[in-house]
Amino acid sequence: MNTAGLDALKTRLPAQIWTDDATQIAPWLSEWRDKFHGTSPLMLMPRSTEDVAQAVKICAEYKLPLLPQGGNTGLVGGSTPQGEVLLSLRKLNALRSVSAADQLLIVEAGMTLQAVQEVATKAGMMFPLSLAAEGSCTIGGNLSTNAGGVHVIKYGSAKSLCLGVEAVMADGSVYSDLSRLRKDNTGYDLSRLFLGAEGTLGIITAASLRMVPAPAGLMRALVALDGPDAALDLLGRVQDRALTLFEVMPRSAIELVLKYIPDQRDPFSEAHPYYVLIDWELRNHDAAAREPFTDMLSRALEAGIIRDVVISQNETQADQLLALREHMSAAQKHDGGSIKHDISVAVSDVPAFFSRADALMAQMIPGCRPVGFGHMGDGNIHYNVARPEDMAPQDFLAQWDWVQTAVHDLVTDMGGSISAEHGIGIMKKDDLAARADPVKIALMKTLKASLDPDRIMNPRIMI
Repeated sequence: MNTAGLDALKTRLPAQIWTDDATQIAPWLSEWRDKFHGTSPLMLMPRSTEDVAQAVKICAEYKLPLLPQGGNTGLVGGSTPQGEVLLSLRKLNALRSVSAADQLLIVEAGMTLQAVQEVATKAGMMFPLSLAAEGSCTIGGNLSTNAGGVHVIKYGSAKSLCLGVEAVMADGSVYSDLSRLRKDNTGYDLSRLFLGAEGTLGIITAASLRMVPAPAGLMRALVALDGPDAALDLLGRVQDRALTLFEVMPRSAIELVLKYIPDQRDPFSEAHPYYVLIDWELRNHDAAAREPFTDMLSRALEAGIIRDVVISQNETQADQLLALREHMSAAQKHDGGSIKHDISVAVSDVPAFFSRADALMAQMIPGCRPVGFGHMGDGNIHYNVARPEDMAPQDFLAQWDWVQTAVHDLVTDMGGSISAEHGIGIMKKDDLAARADPVKIALMKTLKASLDPDRIMNPRIMI
């Protein structure tokens, strides 16, 4: 590490925005799944865009690599430093403006997703990005990884909700496009360069975000059915402009949540092979607003597409049903860990993917327990594989690369993507290089070389 550069950061930056205390840095050197662990000699904690710009200028002067980090909820190693200066954006978390008339809010990158949602709610609006880590993840990280979540089926991923960004470039200059405009056809949409770039082209410090009118309420149903084929049939039957969530879950995933997460209960009197969680937004609170959707479910039940259904009657019941889905990743961690994949295929190919992947895993690791769940409405499946119950966790997790390659080979064969919403980071970097269109990789490298010629911005990530 360049000690002269570290000394310059300590000397030229305000003392309150940096620390070299190993005990203060330690909590931010591992991701929650414990797969990636790292080191950093210095953690920066800027409180303003100017602080970030000054820090980057010093790093550029000394060619000192740095790694930006939001809430440290990433799952592919992109936010875990390996000797770089760690630039934490958690304290850059102010609300700059909110306008219900413009359906717009401007926030700094370190604001948590939950806090952004609350600002929108207070304005009588809704910010529809929603995912399990929303209490910890930050909006800068959401944009840098183009996070998806459960509402993509209606509202799109993070980039669909972003009108523009402010970002610090590799030389310390500040690109500012905190647009309030819904239409602006004046050249390249440069803000899009930073969305999904995982901090490799610049550091997002603020964003202009789109809000939507808040619905009067929602109708949530948990449906029991025989498998992914029935789920695909059901999806076709319940499609509506009001549909915001369609999540598929196997019984094995539900059982893990019931076993390891306190205060959870099975809403059905008997077990079923698969489940789908469905949300529709309601225009008003009248009972009549629910009728079109209850009719859809009744017809599916009469047709034998579904086995049973539970419909929430109040907010508490709705939260209880959602908790069964949101706790799935945490429950698997208690079970000794699992080999995880974040993939997408065409929506119509989801049943075939489950069938082929499950058969492949049974052949590769007899006794393993595939736990595939997630956003069937947009084709994004979190295909996680739990260890055989008689296999030690460390022996099973040692097979991660072998299993991941096999699953990604299958996804590639089906014309899918090896990363739907978690990003590339370190974990999928080599896979991306091997599988992506060579022209795409060449263009990405050209952009990187142009915007960050000294490779100081998250230099180990993505390409």
